[in-house]
Amino acid sequence: MSFESQAVVSGVSVPPLTRPQLAEARRMRAVELFEQGRSTSEVARMVGMHAESVRRWKRLWEQGGAQALRRRPAAGRPPKLDDVQVEAVRAALEQGAQAHGFEADLWTLERAGVVVERVTGVTLARASVWRLLTGRLGWSLQRPRRQAVERDESEIARWVAQEWPRIKKGR
Repeated sequence: MSFESQAVVSGVSVPPLTRPQLAEARRMRAVELFEQGRSTSEVARMVGMHAESVRRWKRLWEQGGAQALRRRPAAGRPPKLDDVQVEAVRAALEQGAQAHGFEADLWTLERAGVVVERVTGVTLARASVWRLLTGRLGWSLQRPRRQAVERDESEIARWVAQEWPRIKKGR
C-alpha cells in the first residue's frame, strides 16, 4: 500500500479541499448571490442545493451576516499534531519509505506511524495514522500491482503470437 497526495501546483503538494471547506465555499457563494439580490430559488439552483437549505442560510445571513455562515472549529478533543508538525510529517513522508530505512519504497500505516513518531515524538494508533494521511494530508490509498517484477511483456507477446497457436493446433 502506498499513499499519494491529490494535487501538485507549481511543484508544491496541495491537499484537496475537505467536505467542510467545500460546504463553506458553497455558502459563501450563496452570500455573494444574496448580496446581488438573487431569489432563493435562483441561488439554490446556482449553488446546487435544496431551496430549504438556502432559505435557512439566508435567515442566518440576514441575522448575522456572512460570519454566521462560516465554518466553526470542530468540537471535541484537539488533534495530537498541530499544523507545523503535520507539515513536517508531510515533508518526511514525501522523501519516500527507503529514505527512512525501509526496504521497499511503499508506505504502510505501520511505517507511516513510525515516521510520525520519529519526526514529532507523538505515537499514533493505526486509525489515527489513517486519518492523518487521508484527512489532513489528503493522501489516498494506492495499491501496488500484484505482478512479477521479472515479467517480460515482449516475451509474453511473442509466446502468444508464436507458441500458443502451435500448441492450440496440437489439440
